[in-house]
Amino acid sequence: MNDSDQALIYDLDLEALEKILIDWGEPRYRASQIWTGLYQQLWNSPQEFTSLPHALRTRLAETFSFSHLTAGAVKKSSDGETTKTLFTLPDEKAIEAVMMLYDQRRTLCISSQAGCLMGCIFCATGAMGFQRHLSSGEIVEQVLYYARQLRAVGEAVTNIVVMGMGEPFHNYEAVMAAIDRLNHPQGMNLGARRFTVSTVGLVPGIRRFAAEGRQVNLAISLHAANNELRSSLLPINKKYPLSELMTACREYIQATNRRITFEWALIQGVNDTPRHAEELASLLEGMLCHVNVIPLNPTDGYSGQATTRERALAFQQTLQAHEVPCTIRLRRGIDMQAGCGQLATQARKK
Repeated sequence: MNDSDQALIYDLDLEALEKILIDWGEPRYRASQIWTGLYQQLWNSPQEFTSLPHALRTRLAETFSFSHLTAGAVKKSSDGETTKTLFTLPDEKAIEAVMMLYDQRRTLCISSQAGCLMGCIFCATGAMGFQRHLSSGEIVEQVLYYARQLRAVGEAVTNIVVMGMGEPFHNYEAVMAAIDRLNHPQGMNLGARRFTVSTVGLVPGIRRFAAEGRQVNLAISLHAANNELRSSLLPINKKYPLSELMTACREYIQATNRRITFEWALIQGVNDTPRHAEELASLLEGMLCHVNVIPLNPTDGYSGQATTRERALAFQQTLQAHEVPCTIRLRRGIDMQAGCGQLATQARKK
């Protein structure tokens, strides 16, 4: 049996692992030992679990795969603060994950799907089309990969954003199961508020997320404040236009009392003028929210250009004049193609 035929151990929650161990005639505490090894010790091979009997280690090796991700191309930014890794899955699909180093934070941007169905025109992943959902364990494994690298230099993951390849709310169950596993107090124990899930605006997903009352942060990829422009950039807007999206966002805030982050990629001459900022301020009036604007990350398949620093500042100032909080985010990894899907798209062309 090869690894691709075996169940991925990271797809199991603790209760499922306990059930398997009990069915094998093992004491329940063995599951906790394995769980701690996986998520606290960051072991990725049955041989490392030296506290387990040899026979149990052998059975684990025969039953489970401890990796579905094969690391391939690695790109580092010239400043050394951004690292992107291309992973190949057992079915030869490609995904990416990115690690970004800030002053005190070690933030991972992870993928939830191979490819994406949403078709946003400035996104390299959207140009790939949808290939498949990732399992919860494949999402988790991206985090563990970088967690091991950070552990080796005495550091740890501080924040996780599900903003890589794919639309998280299109793969809702697997994404939330992965977050639950990483949040588990006996596992990595990353606080819920250290996670951010970003959606292009799948209204049913936003409503479900609100109903579950999670403490995980919600971000909305907005990029336009009128339907005509937004539909031209994000086709999903034709299904869930701004009126529906904003209603769901306001319902989310009312239900959770949590702030929403709206993301806005500033594209020169497309959505970066004072008029666009005025439209956005009007759309968000009175909402508990924050706007992150970031000059567009260029991709091969889209001719749009990033806005200038001066235009970004003017956009920010217009929003702030209307009491809409706004941060200009630093573009990371431009020199090593950190935009979602760029490495995976190249890998498919080879």
